[in-house]
Amino acid sequence: MTNEADKLKEKVLEAQNDADIAALYVLERDANEYFDETTLNAFYQNILDLALERLTTTLEAHIRMDMQEVNDFATVRALYEYAVENYHAGSNKDAAALFEVLSGLTNDSKFSTALKVHWFSAAEDISLDDFISKIADVNATQNAGTFYISEFTKEAQKLLDKAQTTEDNG
Repeated sequence: MTNEADKLKEKVLEAQNDADIAALYVLERDANEYFDETTLNAFYQNILDLALERLTTTLEAHIRMDMQEVNDFATVRALYEYAVENYHAGSNKDAAALFEVLSGLTNDSKFSTALKVHWFSAAEDISLDDFISKIADVNATQNAGTFYISEFTKEAQKLLDKAQTTEDNG
């Protein structure tokens, strides 16, 4: 193992001990460069574990995460990535549940609205590929510079309207 990888492992361990998800994301590029696949998978699993702990604490405290606070932001990012992984794996029901929780987790109304589109898409069993190609506006999202899909086509409004109609009739 290289000296650089050893130094990186020390930094990762310190960030994990401090439960500092943001610091782990800062180390992500180096982790991708220096860690083997097994170590890299453990690195990402640690980020997810810390994010799930913070999620539990937040839900138990009945508070919302502040997207201006760096570790709240990093936590939300980790949970979003986990939800998208579930969606990509075809676990639409699990992804929908995660998107639902995320839609109410923060103080950011734009994020909340965007995650409702994700939630309703997964709940309607729309595949991730169809979501990306028909509902998401990937170019506008890239221009917006968000870590999550934040811009959508007109199909998204139809989906939201359908969900609202279903809720009104249910």
